[in-house]
Amino acid sequence: MQISTKALVLSSIKYGDTSLIVKAFTYSDGLKSYLLKGILASKRGKLKTAYFQPLTQLEIVVNHKNKGTLERLIDAKVNYPYQSVHTDIAKNAMILFLSEILVNSIFEEEQNKDLFHFMEASLQWMDTHHNINNFHLFFMLGLSKYLGFYPAKSNINYPYFDLVEGAFIEMPGINPVLKGEALENFKAFLGIKFDAIHKVRMGKKTRQELLKSLVLYFEVHLHGFKKPRSLAILNEVFS
Repeated sequence: MQISTKALVLSSIKYGDTSLIVKAFTYSDGLKSYLLKGILASKRGKLKTAYFQPLTQLEIVVNHKNKGTLERLIDAKVNYPYQSVHTDIAKNAMILFLSEILVNSIFEEEQNKDLFHFMEASLQWMDTHHNINNFHLFFMLGLSKYLGFYPAKSNINYPYFDLVEGAFIEMPGINPVLKGEALENFKAFLGIKFDAIHKVRMGKKTRQELLKSLVLYFEVHLHGFKKPRSLAILNEVFS
């Protein structure tokens, strides 16, 4: 049965000479993969390759068989045209990084409307704001809430955060921890909204340290998570 649903493109990989395999997070059914046959050879087809750039927000018409195989995508149009994401160098680097984070974090083929709304609204916020230096950090923390390992805020005044336990602690053990300035900025992100993230001020060294710790936090809590290859590019852009 054909349905129409919103979708966020997570990745697209060339398949053969003329086709793409697109991974998308859909509003209706969660994570789905589609084979777009001949899209790279067709100049007049209704499906454009530009639609399938990382984190593009689409409205798609699909036929989901839900058998764990590549699905059929019948039609697509841009649901939210980005104003600045694909033209601003810093935002583009952030989009590439976050798309990798999401590809390595979301594995479930099931509906998750709350997660979809979070991703959709967050990306639209980034598109329409200029001060986005902390966006990726706050986005990752927000994402962890929907993936089941958001930091426990009890004992928030303790001087260490155990990345394995996901909790604030009084004394470090053998597990990797957040401490010092990076920890204070980490605490500042907990409980605020996107419009306040520019108020969390930190130097590039601290921001990189915190980002490195958040990537490790995801590695520890998500089986199969791989460190994004675009991490070095992101650090270079924001250095």
